[in-house]
Amino acid sequence: MKNLLQPNPGPLIRLATEKDAKEVKACITAAFELYVERIGRPPVPMLLDIPAAIEAKQVWVADWDGIIVGVLVQYVTEDGFYIDTVAVHPTYQRTGIGKALLQFAEREAVRRGFDSIYLCTHVKMTENQLLYPKIGYVETERKIDEGHERVYYRKQLTSS
Repeated sequence: MKNLLQPNPGPLIRLATEKDAKEVKACITAAFELYVERIGRPPVPMLLDIPAAIEAKQVWVADWDGIIVGVLVQYVTEDGFYIDTVAVHPTYQRTGIGKALLQFAEREAVRRGFDSIYLCTHVKMTENQLLYPKIGYVETERKIDEGHERVYYRKQLTSS
């Protein structure tokens, strides 16, 4: 029996498994569907080949008592350590899960020997453009990539 006096410590961030694919897809879809009308088509994270990304060990989940409440997709590119997707199910947004996933990604980048991390967002996802500079990300460029107008950010990391 759980100790009811002790607060739930929050989700466990773990590597996604093949069994998680359906829940991962559902979480990403729920988190990004509000942008479909704004952008005029599904955002890139909604098109991700989830089983392939899980097999490549690029997908991490925020698991809260057996429920996937957040998703992080990250991997190494020729430009460095890349955060492809951060998605939090709308029911759990504003609970710190997104921040925890970003902090996990930063620690993972340092663990793998990187001194910076980068990500991008669609130009019409204005909420992200307000958030990223507040948490240490610096805009590095804007460009059209795969038909999407993207804003790129990079954050310098320390190995403290």
